[in-house]
Amino acid sequence: MFFFSAENRLAAIRRILEYIGKTINARFSVRLWDGSMVPLGQDVHDGFFIAINGPGVLGALMRRPTLEHLLLHYVNGHLEIHGDLIDLIALVREKQVRKKLKTLNKFFLIRQALPLLFSPSGDITVQHEYQDDAVGRDEPSRDNKKFIQFHYDISNDFYALFLDPEMQYSCGYFTDANNSLEQAQHDKLEMICRKLRLQPGEKLLEIGCGWGGLLCHAARHYGVKAHGVTLSQEQFDFTTEKINQLGLADQVTVELRDYATLEGTYDKVASVAMFEAIGIANMPKYFQKINSLLRDRGILLNHGISRRAKASRRKARRIRPERRLILKYIFPGSELDNIGHTVDTMELAGFEVHDIEAWREHYGMTCQHWYRRLMARQDEAIGFVGVEKFRMWALYLAGVATGFRDGSMHICQVVATKRSSKGPSGLPLTRADLYK
Repeated sequence: MFFFSAENRLAAIRRILEYIGKTINARFSVRLWDGSMVPLGQDVHDGFFIAINGPGVLGALMRRPTLEHLLLHYVNGHLEIHGDLIDLIALVREKQVRKKLKTLNKFFLIRQALPLLFSPSGDITVQHEYQDDAVGRDEPSRDNKKFIQFHYDISNDFYALFLDPEMQYSCGYFTDANNSLEQAQHDKLEMICRKLRLQPGEKLLEIGCGWGGLLCHAARHYGVKAHGVTLSQEQFDFTTEKINQLGLADQVTVELRDYATLEGTYDKVASVAMFEAIGIANMPKYFQKINSLLRDRGILLNHGISRRAKASRRKARRIRPERRLILKYIFPGSELDNIGHTVDTMELAGFEVHDIEAWREHYGMTCQHWYRRLMARQDEAIGFVGVEKFRMWALYLAGVATGFRDGSMHICQVVATKRSSKGPSGLPLTRADLYK
């Protein structure tokens, strides 16, 4: 059995970090468990550092060098990040940094890490973890309700800390980059209503209605009869109360119900930010169902996160490590399609696609607002959901903001009409009406 003193361990990790710093020349430092700081570059920023709170952390990560174990050490407090997570993630994702990390001499690192390899690292178990099949591809009967409730039924109070007053948990629309989140979310609701060409008295269905923001906005400002469905009990309770408070019970209704069981005919259908919860294998049935609920030439607006197309089916089905963590700890069952396949599926289901608009930069700014608002109310968030869940969500929002900003994630709004008969689409010849 090897024995290494506390001084041996500190000296070992300093040598490792100094070697890494000379290689990558980063802009942040590492604070060791004795309080000392080791800069990882020549131009580090004050207040921007990673804290390692025990000698066993690095050894544990070298024994099991996975992204999941890094996350578990972070959420359990063995690692702490001081500074802006978005900036740190962006730095780590820079191609030059990744290339430099690959040049590190692994044998040197292992030799230097020997005093750390067998130090106890602490408990890394978590409470907030989806216990069943988080991917959902292999389930004989996909239970979307379990997936949705894991993600949305955390706490309305928690979501209210970082969302706008209308509780819009989807991409805002920034007509100016300096606009507030509240303005961007209002402008998003307006743009959706305009794209749907809503008219007084029309019947609007929203699939996955969230906390009722679009339903109530469309009823109040466009005079429609709006109906929404959700699988989240928390959202259903909140929306029901909101409808009553606004005096909209004659215009707006909401059900705790799966969209697949709906019947009736609607003039317009909106699906905003629930598309990624469907699953690629279920998309044909999803669009066929919506088609069956629309009148001829009724309009569908489908708003969903997407990803770049892959060269083969095998590559398309591959799940990256960061995506697997989101499935397991944040949003089980979610799956991203590429926009080309989505459009193909819509056309095969009987839709004529008219407009596709990408809002990637808008979602990057939205998530950045959410992250910073959550961090500003950290103590309240921890009071609602605990430290573990708070740290997971802070990292999730920061990571998604970075993904949209650098283009590894996309989001599109697709406007289509039900094509039961040939002839005019019923839409204006131009889109000037959207920007009146």
